[in-house]
Amino acid sequence: MTTDGLDVVIADDAAEEVAPLRVGQAAEMLGVTVETLRRWELEGRLQLTRSAGGQRLVSIAEVSRLLGERRRDAVDRPIVAQSARNRFPGIVTRINRDSVAAVVEVMAGPHRLVSLMTAEAVDDLDLKVGDEAVCVVKATNVIVEIPSGKEHRS
Repeated sequence: MTTDGLDVVIADDAAEEVAPLRVGQAAEMLGVTVETLRRWELEGRLQLTRSAGGQRLVSIAEVSRLLGERRRDAVDRPIVAQSARNRFPGIVTRINRDSVAAVVEVMAGPHRLVSLMTAEAVDDLDLKVGDEAVCVVKATNVIVEIPSGKEHRS
């Protein structure tokens, strides 16, 4: 939605006005040239507006839309090797989520693994209880615990 040349971004019940980007700023955010944005405008792929002085402007919504399309259309290259050695194939047994974060539990043999991730990651992976998953553990910290009844050596 626009009012007086400003984009109105509606989040929850609050509306926030965001000034449109100059075409050079939008090109930088998208990782393309200004010429590419001009071509996309001619092709109908991108909607640009003009300032009172004739400067091309791009709404944040348009930039977000294009970034989202790129992310959805990106082809992930298969992983052929990695440094993590601790891989636990298992089954997703629990997903607790809210609008921002999620707790995902995976049972991998006798091991129960719990991952904290964004709710968006759960959606991107299309995770559901009962799905197969591989948990990869790459820790930078190791905590040592002493079990009860430990024998003390002199």
